[in-house]
Amino acid sequence: MMPADDSIERDITTIRANDRRLNVSLIVSYDGIEHVGRLWFAEEEWEDQGIPDRGVISGRSTDEVIASARALTEPELVARHQRAAVNKRRYLSLRAVTDEILQKVRYLNQVAVSMRAGLVDLDGAATEIDFTEHQLHELVAQLRDAAGVEGRA
Repeated sequence: MMPADDSIERDITTIRANDRRLNVSLIVSYDGIEHVGRLWFAEEEWEDQGIPDRGVISGRSTDEVIASARALTEPELVARHQRAAVNKRRYLSLRAVTDEILQKVRYLNQVAVSMRAGLVDLDGAATEIDFTEHQLHELVAQLRDAAGVEGRA
């Protein structure tokens, strides 16, 4: 997908679900093939971003995705909100450690590719690879404490 600043956000509507009023917005980005939108549901009184629907709405243009989102009926939006609430991430500590591990793995690969291509010196790259590997071991050790803990620890 394109970077977040290339995304377009639109307010779609407000719905009532479980005796709460929810603002429904749509974030649309272009993934290089098609325009992809994801609905977000946020309580009116709250300042947070809300929770995303795991499903996507795709189209050939941003306007097509927005039109498709606005064509959804209130019962369809309520159903999507229920799906989003059920799939809401609860284990944020584990997710944070996992994201950091993935970031380190990508960096490790980037250093190794640069080394093999002759873009960085071997000694410097080897030191960086060793250090990154050490960081990965420390992160893996954190997984046990983060697993099964709801919210951030």
